Amino acid sequence: MSRFWHPRVARLHPYVPGEQPKMERLVKLNTNENPYGPSPRVVAAIQAAAEAGMQLYPDPEAMALRTAIAEFYSDFGITPAQVFVGNGSDEVLAHAFHGLFRQDAPLLFPDISYSFYPVYCTLYEVPFETIPLDDAFAIRLADYEGDNGGIIFPNPNAPTGRALPLADIQGLLERNTDSVVVVDEAYVDFGADSAVALVNRFPNLLVTQTVSKSRSLAGLRLGLAMGHPDLIAGLVRIKDSFNSYPVDRLASAGGIAAFADRGHFERNRRTVMADRERLTAELAGLGFEVLPSAANFVFARHPRRAGADLARALRERAVIVRHFDRPRIADFLRITIGTPEQNRAFLSALEDALAQP
Repeated sequence: MSRFWHPRVARLHPYVPGEQPKMERLVKLNTNENPYGPSPRVVAAIQAAAEAGMQLYPDPEAMALRTAIAEFYSDFGITPAQVFVGNGSDEVLAHAFHGLFRQDAPLLFPDISYSFYPVYCTLYEVPFETIPLDDAFAIRLADYEGDNGGIIFPNPNAPTGRALPLADIQGLLERNTDSVVVVDEAYVDFGADSAVALVNRFPNLLVTQTVSKSRSLAGLRLGLAMGHPDLIAGLVRIKDSFNSYPVDRLASAGGIAAFADRGHFERNRRTVMADRERLTAELAGLGFEVLPSAANFVFARHPRRAGADLARALRERAVIVRHFDRPRIADFLRITIGTPEQNRAFLSALEDALAQP
């Protein structure tokens, strides 16, 4: 610890991202990246953007990108004034924590959820309280009705993959009208109903999303939020006090093309969903309990094998999955949906590991 650090820096326990190992012939199923590439229109748009205008700053308002996103969600009446964009949904969430959640009452979020939330709370000095998942590892929104300075939860939840019905989210918003509710929809396109449908009915709702998962653009670092213009204006004030040019020309061009190519988006996500159902059935056949998933991963445990042991055995066979050494979920593995070939290699390695005493 440096004597020049602010005391808050010493108290931080930074978020630990999924490992990005450099191994030959690796089957990498640990970071929920999409196994299928982005739209060819995205690649072409980025290449074109790289050839012209890179000596100039990007549009600080990213208006063309926000317009493209609003057009994608036009059935819900979303306008560009209701869209915010940033460098990945983590940055968008950071602005929300900094600008919307620094209240006297605690922020509420699930005890088993995205582990960046408590990191941001420490960084921005946001008081918080975690709400336990139920015995089936589901979020129970009736438990979020106490005094609070905000509520945030992923839908589908991570790392469990379980999704909430839109009616449950609407009920929470009807009961909780005096603080901001953020629905973190990083995985929503793989089987959950988006709360964007509720944005124009509830001025305290903010929905965050990413292009990393369903649009295969984790390397682009582009995230977004949709909500009432007043919430968006608050995020813009934070952004412009931190970095007035957050989305670069290449990311903006790629994002516009990604939202425009609906056909590629639909084929991509439906393929992943079908692969997920096949993998779920295969794991169940091997004796695993697999939680219902609406994400591009599954969360599974074996009744007679420790999660850490299985993760280690898979790694020895050049297969990487995510293991969380935390109470209640230490025996679970989070397994990203890969290509059919990757999934078969994973299952083969898993069967071999299970066959060992």
